[in-house]
Amino acid sequence: MNRAILTDMLSEEYDIIEAEDGVEAVSLLRKRAMEISLVLLDIVMPKMDGFAVLAVMNQNHWIDDIPVIMISAESGSDQIERAYKLGVADFIMRPFDALIVHHRVVNTILLYTKQKKLIGMVADQIYEKERRSNLMIDILSHIVEFRNGESGLHVLRVRTLTKLLMKRLMEKTDRYPFSAFDITIICTASAFHDIGKIAIDEKILNKRGKLTEEEFEIMKTHSLVGAEMLEALPIHQEEPLIKIAYEICRWHHERYDGRGYPDGLKGEDIPISAQIVSLADVYDALTSERVYKKAFSHDTSIQMILNGQCGAFNPILLECLKDISDHLEAELKSAMPGGEKQSEMWKMTKEMITSEALTVSEHSLSLLEHERMKYNFFAAMTEEIQFEYTVSPPMLTLSGWGAEKLGLDEVTMEPQHSKGIAEVLGIDAWNDISEKLRATTPENPITEGEYKLCCNGQSRWYRIVARSMWSNDSQPQYSGAIGKAVDIHDSRIKMEELEERASHDLLTGLFNHASAKEQIQKRMEQNPGGNFTLAICDLDKFKDANDCYGHIFGDKVLKHVAKKLRHNTRGSDIVARVGGDEFLIFLEDEPEVEAIIDKIFDSLTGEYEKFPISVSMGVVRSNAVGVEYSTLFHSADQALYFAKRSGRKKYCFYDESMKDMLSVISPIDSNEVKVSENKRERR
Repeated sequence: MNRAILTDMLSEEYDIIEAEDGVEAVSLLRKRAMEISLVLLDIVMPKMDGFAVLAVMNQNHWIDDIPVIMISAESGSDQIERAYKLGVADFIMRPFDALIVHHRVVNTILLYTKQKKLIGMVADQIYEKERRSNLMIDILSHIVEFRNGESGLHVLRVRTLTKLLMKRLMEKTDRYPFSAFDITIICTASAFHDIGKIAIDEKILNKRGKLTEEEFEIMKTHSLVGAEMLEALPIHQEEPLIKIAYEICRWHHERYDGRGYPDGLKGEDIPISAQIVSLADVYDALTSERVYKKAFSHDTSIQMILNGQCGAFNPILLECLKDISDHLEAELKSAMPGGEKQSEMWKMTKEMITSEALTVSEHSLSLLEHERMKYNFFAAMTEEIQFEYTVSPPMLTLSGWGAEKLGLDEVTMEPQHSKGIAEVLGIDAWNDISEKLRATTPENPITEGEYKLCCNGQSRWYRIVARSMWSNDSQPQYSGAIGKAVDIHDSRIKMEELEERASHDLLTGLFNHASAKEQIQKRMEQNPGGNFTLAICDLDKFKDANDCYGHIFGDKVLKHVAKKLRHNTRGSDIVARVGGDEFLIFLEDEPEVEAIIDKIFDSLTGEYEKFPISVSMGVVRSNAVGVEYSTLFHSADQALYFAKRSGRKKYCFYDESMKDMLSVISPIDSNEVKVSENKRERR
């Protein structure tokens, strides 16, 4: 009713989008944030209250661009204060007056519109100012480098390298807490690292051969000369750019072990700005052709630096160089003369404006909207289930296509307790994915696994690939994940069928010998101190089944025996058809092994469609011969042979008297068989 009243008040001047609860509101904001001029928000709502909506708006920075007027019957001062702290522009009590609501809506929208216009103007001015400043620096740097037989691209590449190293350094450690302003200043100041070369004789600068010791001493003076030139400036001495440029000019040839020049500084006594530019300068010098040398390849240059052939550098900077080496060449190629790339400049502008409690410009918003449209288009075209999960608040957001495919809402609060998620994915699978994500690190954030998802009542296999997200704190905290689920059902089922065929006997469905051997060996490796029992059984006079009733009947007998073996063994036991009418049983850590063997033996004695069935069986225990599979199998085979030669229809446990049984050629007289009082030997 309240929504209907507000719609009647405002629909003549504005397009109205309605949400009946907080979850739907967040979903609409995710899809249409760029279109929305104002949000009228209640506090008490189903599923997700107004404060939770404001928290999400802050988390996604929507609150920076979309004003919120809270309209609520909650009149407590704590509630109102909390709303203002979360960024609402105004608070109106219910019941409300139509005229007051209308005026406050109009005024708030006009205020934010003017603010955005002002921010756009400021952003454009900052961008243009920075662009011109960098253009001037590029021109001056080119003039300096021109004397050195080089192009101004050296300066540009050093600046690009410096930025990449600084960003990676911030990701690896909080020892050097650079701000966006610091990065801009150091990168800009890097252009001045070799200005002292204008005082060096061109004959030395452009000498094709190796410098003499005297010439090298002259060349080394360029770092001091450059620093002195900056120090002698009559104005701007307190400017951060001049101070950083002085550090870089004077000390970019110092080395971490103290063997550099001009002052022999060591370790952290060398300003970090000079350390970073020094490494960038060395890499570009190696990979560029100079009058005195050919260019080295990227890989060779990286290896030379890491091996210490170019002097000692801060170990953590070497790690940073190694980390970015894979994409370094591509980054350098994409860097264009003329200063910062426009996208980077807009990013810097945004950060500068944000620090002044302002928001992004209209230009930035249009870029974001363009990226959102591309994302939604490609997400739909790929027909992948894409998702985003946030820890605080606990919320799962699905792509539109993915939500429709799974029959779920696009936004689900507290998915770990959601009935819909439980039905589609299963709580165990959800917990498994969550544990895998929390076990990742910022350095290794990717995890994947295969799970069954229930889509429209049908279970299908999906591969879920996810990337964990982390905060930018000095000690990063897990904040959520993004990922996708790809349908692999048909290929997974086909693979399972192929694996089943490869590892199982096609007639009986039991393991084949090769697969059983592999699994037994793995079990024994995993449990080196275990007690194992291996039995081989052979059908007595099975040839009669084939000869008298045909091979189809013989196959039925084998299937019957396999069924009996499955019913009389545990799920953890390994049962296989070794070949022909021979079967294998493997038992692990079974204290009543004799009773189990006796039970199996009894189950295999009887009739199948009036055909008499009996078996002979040889059994061996690992404590008698050891845990080598070949030894166990051979010993069980010897015991089987002993049973068959002793009249069949019995089972025998292996002992040392059977050691050479398979090498015996003459029949064994039944009187030579030692018979004891226990049941198995009577058999």
